[in-house]
This record gives sequence, structure tokens and C-alpha cells, in this order.
Amino acid sequence: MRSSVVGVGDLTMNGSAVTVLVVDDAPDMRFLARAVLESAGLTVVSEAADGPEALERVRALDPPPVPTVILLDNMMPGLTGLEVAERVLADTPEQLIVLFSAYLSDEIKVQADRLGVTACVSKVDVSKLGDIIRQLVDERSS
Repeated sequence: MRSSVVGVGDLTMNGSAVTVLVVDDAPDMRFLARAVLESAGLTVVSEAADGPEALERVRALDPPPVPTVILLDNMMPGLTGLEVAERVLADTPEQLIVLFSAYLSDEIKVQADRLGVTACVSKVDVSKLGDIIRQLVDERSS
């Protein structure tokens, strides 16, 4: 089991811990994503079960860069992940957002790219989330 002490690879370029907001309407998927991210040494600062709750959490975690990354399901009640991403990025264009969905059609990927979503990741790749997020943060910081 990994220690809760933050290591050098778990920091952003400015020295702060990499933090993640996990947004998914499925409690089991939020639990799994949290477990994978925390085992990779990342800090999950909050969770949300739908789009409106995600927007509330983002406002509550203000000022940016908390969270460093928003892990965002697309198919949710209230607002889709793309709708949440559009609203968040309108206010905070530098926010890193990973659209994390079982349904990633080419159309969804094009919409996500047009909005400024950082990456689209299939839920079948859940075990790779820690590495994917760390790579995105490293790329943004360099």
C-alpha cells in the first residue's frame, strides 16, 4: 500500500499536490476512480453525482487550481459532462478536464476537443487514470 505522503511525482510544477474532482452518477464508478487515483498518489478533493452538483463543487473548491483536474463522466442526469465542461471552461479556460465515459463516439470526442476538454478516456482504461492524469499535468506544467 502506498503512503499518503506526497512524492515529487505527485506535485504540479508550482509545488502543489495534484488534486482531482471525481464526477460520475454511478457510486461504484466514483468509488473505483477514487481508489485508483489515490493508489496512484493523487488527492481526490471531492466527488459529485451529477452535472449541477459538479458545478457546485467546482465553485466550492474555488480558487483554481483546486481541483487540478476534473474527471467528468458524460452521461449524467441534470447536465451532461460536455455541458458541465462548457460552463467550467467558460469561467476557467485553463482547467484540466478529463471526459471519462463508457460512450466515447467520434462525435463526442470532436465536441470535447472543440470545447477545450483536455482528454477523453474510456472507462475501460480506469486502471490507467493515475498515469494519464499525471502525464496531462506534467504536459501542462512544462
